[in-house]
Amino acid sequence: MSKLRWGILGAARVNERLLPAIVEASNSELVAIASRRPGAAAETLAKYAPKISGVKTYDALEDLLVDADVQAVYIPLANHEHAKWALKAIAAGKHVLIEKPMAIAVSDVEAIEIAAKKHQVKVMEGFMYRFHPQHQRVKEIIASGVIGEVRFAKASYSFMMRPARMYRLANDTDLGGGAMWDIGPYAIHTLRHCFDVDPISVTAIAKYADTGADITTSGVIDFGDGKRGHFDTSFECSRQSEYTLIGTKGGLKCHTVWQLPGTNDVPMISWWSEDGRKAEETYPASNHFNLEIEHFSDCVLNDKLPLLSFDDAKKNCRAIVATLESAATGKTVKI
Repeated sequence: MSKLRWGILGAARVNERLLPAIVEASNSELVAIASRRPGAAAETLAKYAPKISGVKTYDALEDLLVDADVQAVYIPLANHEHAKWALKAIAAGKHVLIEKPMAIAVSDVEAIEIAAKKHQVKVMEGFMYRFHPQHQRVKEIIASGVIGEVRFAKASYSFMMRPARMYRLANDTDLGGGAMWDIGPYAIHTLRHCFDVDPISVTAIAKYADTGADITTSGVIDFGDGKRGHFDTSFECSRQSEYTLIGTKGGLKCHTVWQLPGTNDVPMISWWSEDGRKAEETYPASNHFNLEIEHFSDCVLNDKLPLLSFDDAKKNCRAIVATLESAATGKTVKI
């Protein structure tokens, strides 16, 4: 087969990006979309892919899972529902791409891993940003030695909460609500990407909404040997999507992590060294959602290992859980 047949399990807002990505990817085909809200699947399809035909729409999630035409499922449901529906999709023999976070408990990630091995399906956590070529370039610059050994990293992800996005604060952190479960996974994942060692502990502070969801969470992750990563995630700061690395010989900044074609944000990395060298590298616009879909489809069609592993998902989840515990208790928490 040259194309993987996809179904989407939910009519969430992220479909604005993922649904067209499935339609546009050369090795993918959208065959179905389901939602529990009557008519929402059809409305989502008409809104984000008005020219496509032949896609089935369902008003029950279970109906999509028993559709034999669907080979792979994308899950953009509420965070606390990811594990439940991933396990159902796996049991139905579907390959699964789960919007980050894969789950809000490490035990759930482990259950998904066991089920995937049992049913011999591919599963990956959906960190679309990692598929933009600029992040591989960051690793190449680090490996070149021009900025020396990375000792400090800072990841900043924020945007002002608009009324249409208030659902992010509807649940408390135990149910996957708030900034740390929404944009925090990117911050933690980015810091882990910048270091070659696992995090040891985290110290964090947070501001909470009345629902128990965090509006802002900031903190420091200890990577050992004096290596530290600062993160700041917030729904009450102007938009930030950047990270900075400081090494023993210089530094590097990735200026815009979430840019897409058609925006004013040009992918750019700037770096400098203490011996006077410096550069600004710009890159052609790349749609990281499309690249993510093409990658996962290729992994299924050609039996390859996904870039993002279960081990990676467990480590990210463990760090987020520790961060929330630290913010809640005011103590440093081991990861």
